[in-house]
Amino acid sequence: MIRFAKKEDGTAVAKLILVILKDMELDFLKEFGEEKALEVIAACFEDPTYRFGYARGLVEEIDGEIAGAVFGYPAAKEAIIDLPLQKYLHAQGIEGNIQMFIDPEAFPNEWYLDSIAVDERFRGKGIGSKLLTAVDRLATHEGEKVIGLNVDKANPNAKRLYLRDGFKDVGEIVISGHQYDHMQRAVKDFDRS
Repeated sequence: MIRFAKKEDGTAVAKLILVILKDMELDFLKEFGEEKALEVIAACFEDPTYRFGYARGLVEEIDGEIAGAVFGYPAAKEAIIDLPLQKYLHAQGIEGNIQMFIDPEAFPNEWYLDSIAVDERFRGKGIGSKLLTAVDRLATHEGEKVIGLNVDKANPNAKRLYLRDGFKDVGEIVISGHQYDHMQRAVKDFDRS
C-alpha cells in the first residue's frame, strides 16, 4: 500500500536513501561514513522541510515493511531543503558549511522528484513504477503541474522506466561529477481532487 511517509519510517527510509547516496559517490559519505549518514538521514527525516523529510515522501508498505520510497519538492524550495541537515550537524557539534549535496538539481517551475528507491528484497515487483505514478499526489499537493527528475546517463534501465511513464528529455545536468539527463512530464490527472 502506498501511503504518505510517517515520522516512524525514518530508519527504514534512511537505508533506502543510503543506497542512492552511495551510487552518487557523494563526498559527504566519504567524510562521515555510512553509519553516520544513516543516523543523520533518520534524524533529519523528522523535519518536514528536509529534502528527505517525512512530509516530502511516499512509501510502499508491504506486510509492515517499507519496500520503497519516493521523495521530492517544488523547485522553488530547493534553497531550504537541506537546512535541517545543517542544523542537525551543528547541534552535534560539527561546525562548518558541510553539505550532502552541492549542486542544484531542479529546473525552475517543477516539482522535482529527488529520490526513488526500492528495497532489493522487493525489486522486480513493479514497486518503482507504482511509486513513480504516485508522485503526482505529492506534486498536486504542492500545487505543481510539472514533474522533473534527473537520471544518470549510466542507468539506461531507469531511463526506460521514466520514458514509459511519459517523461521526456528537456536538458542535461552535472551532479557530483556525474552526467544526468533532466526529464519532465506533466502531472497526470492534475485537475482531479
